Amino acid sequence: MAQSAVVHARIDQATKTATEKVLGALGLTPTEAIRLFYRQIAIRKSFPLELRVPNKLTASVLTKSDKNQDIERFDSAAELYASWDE
Repeated sequence: MAQSAVVHARIDQATKTATEKVLGALGLTPTEAIRLFYRQIAIRKSFPLELRVPNKLTASVLTKSDKNQDIERFDSAAELYASWDE
């Protein structure tokens, strides 16, 4: 099939860089990933991922996380597990 259609999208540089690193580890180019995504939409006749609106608590935590607020850090899994008992 001839590849003649063009899709343009603008995203922020940080997202592009992080995504291309993951795609590279998978052996995919950005173009291949977009083709794969589009093919899945066409095959399924629906969006291939489950998207949900987060509840208020989850939305609040995500917003704070994006701002580096109220974030707990642990040096090991053991420290993390111990914090659950506190």
